[in-house]
Amino acid sequence: MASEITIYHNPACGTSRNTLAMIRQSGEEPEIVEYLTNPPSRETLEELIRLMGVPVRAILRRKGTPYDTLGLDDPKWSDDDLVAFMLAHPILIERPIVVTPRGARLCRPSETVLDILPNPDIGTFTKEDGEIVARAKG
Repeated sequence: MASEITIYHNPACGTSRNTLAMIRQSGEEPEIVEYLTNPPSRETLEELIRLMGVPVRAILRRKGTPYDTLGLDDPKWSDDDLVAFMLAHPILIERPIVVTPRGARLCRPSETVLDILPNPDIGTFTKEDGEIVARAKG
């Protein structure tokens, strides 16, 4: 059976790894899309942005990307242009994006995923950096 949860994941990203681990601790095994090697289509990316209800610029990643080289902070770029840049350079897509039956979110910080998990009661979770996330029952 296909999972009802999808994570657009970068295994090299600690926040993305923590988010994936929280999903698994909730009892779910998500569909994992390693978007750097399997980028979304334009339609999928536009749908993710729509589901999250955020401006296109809200999911543009700056750190470790060609953002500055491409001059993406220039307001001349339309949303269509910015989506095209993300499709051409998937590293520009901020991560991780998680989609569940309860919504879609950019999960930064990683515990944001708890707001949309079907079972957010994961108990105590320790992030890779040692930070503890405790989600109270109820």
